[in-house]
Amino acid sequence: MAPICLELTKRYIAFKLCVTAQHRQMLDQVLEFFQLVPDYDLNVMQPNQSLNMLSSRILSEMDTILEKEPFDLVLVHGDTTTSTLVALAAFHRNCKVAHIEAGLRTYNKKSPFPEELNRQLTGRISDFHFAPTQKAKSNLLKENVNKGSIIVTGNTVIDALHITINKIEKGYTNTFIENLCGIINFNRKIILITGHRRESFGSGFENVCEAILEISKKHDVEIVYPVHLNPNVQNVVYEKLSNIKNIHLIAPLDYPSFVWLMRKAVLVISDSGGIQEEAPSLSIPVLVTRETTEREEGIASGCSILVGTNTNKIIHEANRLLATDKANNKMTNPYGNGLAAIKIVDFIQNNIWVND
Repeated sequence: MAPICLELTKRYIAFKLCVTAQHRQMLDQVLEFFQLVPDYDLNVMQPNQSLNMLSSRILSEMDTILEKEPFDLVLVHGDTTTSTLVALAAFHRNCKVAHIEAGLRTYNKKSPFPEELNRQLTGRISDFHFAPTQKAKSNLLKENVNKGSIIVTGNTVIDALHITINKIEKGYTNTFIENLCGIINFNRKIILITGHRRESFGSGFENVCEAILEISKKHDVEIVYPVHLNPNVQNVVYEKLSNIKNIHLIAPLDYPSFVWLMRKAVLVISDSGGIQEEAPSLSIPVLVTRETTEREEGIASGCSILVGTNTNKIIHEANRLLATDKANNKMTNPYGNGLAAIKIVDFIQNNIWVND
């Protein structure tokens, strides 16, 4: 959402920024990097709370804000529980909702869980749908969403990436980046790993770790794994991959440092949706460790390969990519060119207020 906030500010359009602080430390770092200050910080996270408890707290806290503020429009992003519950709270207060990153689908409500149902529910509530691709628009049309309410914009995650790369190229650095330079041999090929999906907890993460271990033995590479803070991830990863010379298990990185590191990689192995969109802009292939993906455009264009948590498949595709020049091919990003925020704010300025 940062590029939209920056674009609204540039045009002197009044808005309020609300965060739920699901990941407090990472959130604060991103806000500082983009020089954004929230107007409302719900701070709803508590240790080991269920999705239902989180949902009830978001709904209750947002109701207080919506009662106080006479918003014309509420913008929500993507497929988080926050987005769905904020959209529902706005609907209950008879406030219009616009969904950014609308129309992504696997049509398997348990994969990814709970994100797939979150985005479908948000789509049903929303009045306006900013779809990142034509495929996303097609999904919405199949669901009988009014054609006039769907606008294909690209994804704002690419806008944020472009802003960040521009800052890095102008010399941006921080302690995370400086520490990485001290512990990783960047003369070797770099493989970047991430993983956090609930549906992979247990045997899924064990299988991925087995593949990573085998890749580390077969290739002269440096494997860097910022390990998610969830104990379901940490316990498996540290048990399986600790004390391997060319595997670096590090704490989660802030956003600009992660982008800096991703630019150094020749291959990413990840279950992240955002990375599937970002990596093509950097011409880096992604092995997607999920059984399904809503980012089908990346699969179709060859930017991403769906490998699930199948150990042998991960190893095979990694071997293939590391042995060829394909990892260095120039890719065309199917998710946009960094102009999504401009298109979204253009539509808001030229259509929504007029329609009121």
